[in-house]
Amino acid sequence: MTESQVFHSGFIAIVGRPNVGKSTLLNHLIGQKISITSRKAQTTRHRITGILTEADTQFVFVDTPGFQTQHTNALNRGMNRVVTNSLREVNVVLFVLEARQFDERDQQVMGLLPQDRPVILVINKADLLADKSELLPFIEKISALRHFAAIVPVSARQGKQLDTLLEAIRPYIPEGEHLYAEDEITDRNERFLAAELLREKVFRFTGEELPYSVSVVIEQFKLEGKLRRIHAAILVDKEAHKAMLIGSKGEKLKEIATQARLDMEKLFDGKVFLEVFVKVRSGWADSAHMLKTLGYE
Repeated sequence: MTESQVFHSGFIAIVGRPNVGKSTLLNHLIGQKISITSRKAQTTRHRITGILTEADTQFVFVDTPGFQTQHTNALNRGMNRVVTNSLREVNVVLFVLEARQFDERDQQVMGLLPQDRPVILVINKADLLADKSELLPFIEKISALRHFAAIVPVSARQGKQLDTLLEAIRPYIPEGEHLYAEDEITDRNERFLAAELLREKVFRFTGEELPYSVSVVIEQFKLEGKLRRIHAAILVDKEAHKAMLIGSKGEKLKEIATQARLDMEKLFDGKVFLEVFVKVRSGWADSAHMLKTLGYE
């Protein structure tokens, strides 16, 4: 960048109901997996920051939990606070919908969108439509509900139209210095990322009833040269959940731990020794002390 060029930097919130592809969108925008994904609700529970630095602009994306309308325990109330607080602190909002899908959950999130800053409508999973002309009436329907600074159909999974999305965001990023170093991709540390990657594998390899009562705590994280030695505990609400996680002869837990370790080694660019235990902590999702310990509050 020459002296005559002006640098821009700012924050962009990614919001929407659960399972519209917010985390997949973030990962593809920054070119690295830092936000976990699965087809199950409650996958993202924290505010995750992803950083993309170009020659004249630094985009700081904030992936938020899907706004929760069910399972109204202390955990979900805290997740909803993350969403509403994030909307107050950003320069631009990306409101993510699934192509041709709009229901009362989307309507509820739309009601949270600020009126005093630009909101870009991102229509995800557009690649799944056999007839792309079906998008036009859907866009007209949503556009009638509120004003959008721009409307961009994308495929987060395939990484399509993301350059177009960045160009739509760019005019709303204010002048400013670098908010983070050029080589940073997130403000989350490796300990946090390790816990998230393990939790993702629990979501992917277990039944529908388990994720809502599961969390992960890293009990030990030691760096020995390029080796990371990690001891992690998966917290569940019931003894029956513990048995489900461990599986026959421990095979389910072994599969979860192996897949998590492989993802950690790819992200951290080094060998990982991962030891995983399962512990019963009944009522953790409604315990203020446990939620604070786990970083949810």
